[in-house]
Amino acid sequence: MKNQQIAALFNEIASLLEIKGENPFRIRAYQRAAVNIGGLTQDVAAMADEELRSIPGIGPDLVGRIREFLGEERVALHEDLKKEIPAGLLDILRVPGVGPKTVKTLYEKAEVRGLDDLETLIREGNLAGLPGIQRKAEENIRKGIEMLHRGRERNPLGKAMPIADDIVRKLRAKTPLGRIAVAGSIRRWKETVKDIDLLATSARPEKVMKVFTSLPVVREVLEHGTKKTSILTAEGIQVDLRVVAESSFGAALQHFTGSKEHNIKLREMARRIGLKINEYGIFRENDEMRIGGRREGEIYTALGLPFIPPELREDGGEIEAGSEGALPRLLTVEEIRGDLHVHTRWSDGGHDLDVLVQAAKKKGYQYIAITDHSKGLGIAHGLDERRLRDQIALIDETNRTLTGFRILKGVEVDIRGDGTLDLPDGVLGELDIVVASIHSGFRQSREKITARLLSAVRNPLVGVIAHPTGRLLGERDPYDVDMEAVFREAAARGVAMEINAHPARLDLSDHHVRMAKRYRIPLVISTDAHVNGDFDYMEYGVATARRGWAVPGDVLNTLPCSSLLKRLRSGRNREVRSLGRKT
Repeated sequence: MKNQQIAALFNEIASLLEIKGENPFRIRAYQRAAVNIGGLTQDVAAMADEELRSIPGIGPDLVGRIREFLGEERVALHEDLKKEIPAGLLDILRVPGVGPKTVKTLYEKAEVRGLDDLETLIREGNLAGLPGIQRKAEENIRKGIEMLHRGRERNPLGKAMPIADDIVRKLRAKTPLGRIAVAGSIRRWKETVKDIDLLATSARPEKVMKVFTSLPVVREVLEHGTKKTSILTAEGIQVDLRVVAESSFGAALQHFTGSKEHNIKLREMARRIGLKINEYGIFRENDEMRIGGRREGEIYTALGLPFIPPELREDGGEIEAGSEGALPRLLTVEEIRGDLHVHTRWSDGGHDLDVLVQAAKKKGYQYIAITDHSKGLGIAHGLDERRLRDQIALIDETNRTLTGFRILKGVEVDIRGDGTLDLPDGVLGELDIVVASIHSGFRQSREKITARLLSAVRNPLVGVIAHPTGRLLGERDPYDVDMEAVFREAAARGVAMEINAHPARLDLSDHHVRMAKRYRIPLVISTDAHVNGDFDYMEYGVATARRGWAVPGDVLNTLPCSSLLKRLRSGRNREVRSLGRKT
């Protein structure tokens, strides 16, 4: 699909317009269109003009831009803007934490035309002192450049997964395949991946490889053979396709899924019992007799192990747990009954209530929580007390018309720089769920960030802390926070931690999910949906939970609505009782 390419193009147009100092409303239109197109699961190329215009923020002008890109792989406006602005400034825009206004300053005040110029400016100590750039900002830009260089080595899962899935769909439709699967770190749902590994079987591998190298996504063919072919995509991601024998497909899938550490431990187990494992199968060492490999599970069975889900294959104790019969029965996406972090047009979402309700019902959900931003997030048109109460009344009215489904009244309330919440307890007490999060002051000290989160956790009305570390994969590192301290307090007060399923966040990480389980902290998995297509991101959050060994009982939104509300209120009541004892 071209969705992500169009979204990236619109974001770049918005940035170029901002560098030029163009109309902010025009800039915002392209930014909003980029977000909404990027969140679609339907291929824009298959949508009629009327369907495109139904996407929030897409008017006739932007429909024309989309059609222009789909037909010519370029947009004239974009090309014209690039002629006016040095190409190297686009590289600087990709530095985390550097926005168009800073780029404009660098270009106009220091004649910076590319990343090399910027690094030279930092190295010579001439960056700080430019308008709006102090020593702290200089250090943040330096760290952002380091992050950019790191990010070029690995790609966020949310960027690689759709490309892999699209290639698989096209190969299934156009080639004589037997089986095909995505392997590698994508199959383990690792949050960042280096490349894409595909495995297939076919009686006509040469036909498969010919189609593979001619796909629209291909920018360059790196290697072309009948057993292995490698290409580079337009996004710069390497994709390796291997065609293997049907009898070896399971062994190859296990081998190329990894991780390396997991596979080393399996091979050591095999040697101890006189077996040998490789990508072709599992063999007896004494006579080289092949005893399995067609199906992946045969590898584990031969070693006396249960099938180990790919998400756990990180040498994190999964083999030992399997040997002892102690592998958890991991959460599945089918067990999620609702999404607890959803935005509407009341703040920065793309849809009205009725559209979101219908989309949630199609997912089989029993409930969603509407959690628009609070007033402090002005850029998102956040809600003040009056508007929030108006929304509460609308939700109550809508709920009276629904059967078998409930809209929970909520808010994503901002945690201010001093730790107080952006709305008073009076209105927060009228809600079913209060989600608290940080949206500013990411560079505060460890002590201040930790104190802000602890203050929110201690508020008896807060039920969930959203995207707790504030990271954006490849764009913004987690803020410096003492998660152990936050988790201890959350465990004592029954406050849940969110696994934000949006592929740009995946926050909590799998590491923090395991830590939360140790503290017996309740989890919720939410998509932070801004358009209805974002509901499909739930599988990313569930996969992150699975990588953290989460089971259904760890996750609150596996509960029926009545049980969920009771659980959220019991957390409030426990805190209220605790406060009463202290006084």
